Amino acid sequence: MNNTFLTGEAKAWVKRRTGPDEVVRVVPDMENEITVYRLYVAFGAKRDDLPDEKNPDYLGRILFDVQNYWIYDGDILTITEQEQLAKFIINYVEVI
Repeated sequence: MNNTFLTGEAKAWVKRRTGPDEVVRVVPDMENEITVYRLYVAFGAKRDDLPDEKNPDYLGRILFDVQNYWIYDGDILTITEQEQLAKFIINYVEVI
């Protein structure tokens, strides 16, 4: 069972190893009854009209297996950056 709390779009601060730190837009989506989290540059030119693989702001996606291990599907983020985003998704609590 997936125990993540992020159910709506949110922005996460990512400390980058190379280059400036960045705000990432995390967008939950469903694929084959599995929640995936698509990752985009938050303050780039929003290009929702392009497929992800052609969108220059697309950073990849994170999904969780049945044991809540995260899997990154992409080649832009380092392991440390992936870990930051996975922790953000797992520990997300919406402020009311």
